[in-house]
Amino acid sequence: MSGADTVDLNEIDELGIGFQAKSGVTGLGLPPVSVQWLEGAGDGAVFRGTRVQTRDIDIPIEILALDRGDLQAKLSRLALVLAGGCSLVLQDEDGTQWATDVWRVGGGEYTYGGDTIGKNEFQTVLTLRAGDPYFTSSQQQVRTISGAGTAAPFLSALVTMTVAPSQAIGSIDLTNTGDAPAYPVWEVRGPGDHFIATSPTGEVIKWNGTLTSAQKLVIDTRKGTVTDGTGANRYDLLDTAPRFWTVEPGDSTAGASLSNTTSASQITCSWYPRKWMVI
Repeated sequence: MSGADTVDLNEIDELGIGFQAKSGVTGLGLPPVSVQWLEGAGDGAVFRGTRVQTRDIDIPIEILALDRGDLQAKLSRLALVLAGGCSLVLQDEDGTQWATDVWRVGGGEYTYGGDTIGKNEFQTVLTLRAGDPYFTSSQQQVRTISGAGTAAPFLSALVTMTVAPSQAIGSIDLTNTGDAPAYPVWEVRGPGDHFIATSPTGEVIKWNGTLTSAQKLVIDTRKGTVTDGTGANRYDLLDTAPRFWTVEPGDSTAGASLSNTTSASQITCSWYPRKWMVI
């Protein structure tokens, strides 16, 4: 699908007419990787790391139309969808969708007399390239820690002073239902200051600024950006050497804290699970 339209590639099976992805789709498995090696004076080499590369997806499709005019309209519709970037979305039986953004890098050709005779049928193969080699879930995961609340009076029979915590601090249960690391987005609503997010393995993001009750902070770990509610850059208030850590597959527990809070303060962590491959 693209911003202009959505093309369902299972229409012929469901409706008997329209668009259909055929058998022979490739590129939905493990994406290619580039492996870095350090070669020294001795034999062999030492492994240094890997970088996951873009993936190419080939999709054989068939179009079945009512007549020649309908076929031309469907071809124009397909061309418009593929004219710019679009999303390739695969849906599980439970309704969960896994998507990756793609651009057409080839395909779309046909042989007249073989793939079509210009009446109501058409076949071709589309080649799409995904810059992000992972598939991202449509089901967002959200966890929230609220700020300090109103406490009961302290020795209420003797005095009227109340005691309430001034810090939002707690643990966040993280569940990544995918099999690739997911990038969390932190949204912190004031009032409060000195926000800290600690990963299950001890990696720390620390922001040393102050938020009023009308302000919020957004830390996007995938983009590596730190902005306030107006979109202004607040990256300069991060502590030295911040670690934009990820949510690993499975279940884990992270920590988060914000000082000098009230009942209006809130810390929200959200992420979308990702997968290496879909089927």
